[in-house]
Amino acid sequence: MIEKALVIRIEAKPDKVEEVRQFLLQGLPIIEGEPETPVWFPLHFGGTSFGIFDAFKSEGDRERHLAGKLAALLMAKTPELFTAPPVMDHADVLAQKIAALHV
Repeated sequence: MIEKALVIRIEAKPDKVEEVRQFLLQGLPIIEGEPETPVWFPLHFGGTSFGIFDAFKSEGDRERHLAGKLAALLMAKTPELFTAPPVMDHADVLAQKIAALHV
């Protein structure tokens, strides 16, 4: 059962929008190597606004993710790509529906 989540807001520098988009896309192989992160969605809200939504089974899994490679890369890239440090909100998941997609 998914119990914990992170909602991360990122504001790209105006001339770094495409680089932020590519950075987030390149995060997928890293996240695929994190069994503690079963749900991960990089988001583009439009313009310079980006985000990440991830969800976890436990607080320990969330903390392992935050101590992982992608989180370290995100913080290392902050001065180059973002107007400010990412805003990270910790959340409790109240309910969930995860359906298999039939393509």
